[in-house]
Amino acid sequence: MKKIDPSTSTKPSVQVLERMFMLIDVLASREEAISLKEISEKTGLHPSTTHRILNDLTIGRFVDRPESGSYRLGMRLLELGNLVKARLSVRDAAFGPMRNLHKLIQQPVNLSMRQGDEIVYVERAYSERSGMQVVRAIGGRAPLHLTSTGKLFLALDDPQRVRAYATRTGLAGHTRNSITQLPVLERELAKARQYGIARDNEELELGVRCMAAGVYDDQGKLVAGLSISAPADRLDEGWLPKLQATAHEISLALGYTPGTEATGSSAEDGLHSALR
Repeated sequence: MKKIDPSTSTKPSVQVLERMFMLIDVLASREEAISLKEISEKTGLHPSTTHRILNDLTIGRFVDRPESGSYRLGMRLLELGNLVKARLSVRDAAFGPMRNLHKLIQQPVNLSMRQGDEIVYVERAYSERSGMQVVRAIGGRAPLHLTSTGKLFLALDDPQRVRAYATRTGLAGHTRNSITQLPVLERELAKARQYGIARDNEELELGVRCMAAGVYDDQGKLVAGLSISAPADRLDEGWLPKLQATAHEISLALGYTPGTEATGSSAEDGLHSALR
């Protein structure tokens, strides 16, 4: 039997998701709130089924219920849409400079952003023809305290939020070099604040070292980190000025004005700074 490629399917394989998409499409067709009865009629779903799915979407803030029996699209969709838009705009501004930096150093260059207690790799520049490289997959995630970019974001958090992060995550380590003690992490973050750059010394992966510089938006908010990953014995300190210059170039393209860096951050702030 021929297998169906799910990427080419026009219908969701899970029925409740198909119904959820139908409900969202109906809500999106109107600016004002719509009654449960009308939504049920337009989708052909039984009122009880419609009510149950809408209630779950309301819990997730994908749908709002301004008054009993009426529904409209929720703010969560706006937040997610703006996040995607922000990522795309940062990627657009970053990609050319990242490629130029890669040509100079012949090592992979990564762009990553904060989401909650992790960073997410959203773009990379590398060459398949180069020799040994450390290539991070787009969409890959890693804990903040084990990565150079993650430390940049944590360095903007106040001490209470850093302690809360440590409590939530337990500062789990991946290698013998991983920072797993809060006092050590706090000293590392102090250096990141002082110098404006951060490092990963084989903390996420043995044999791999990284350095990162921040990318700022027009509000002076840290929205991403630009990092170089290389085999531990190949990381060249001479790359640092080039990395900083490239991060600065990207920041300027996003409307950043030098000297306007904002202080203070959080898991939410890191996310919402990307929404602007």
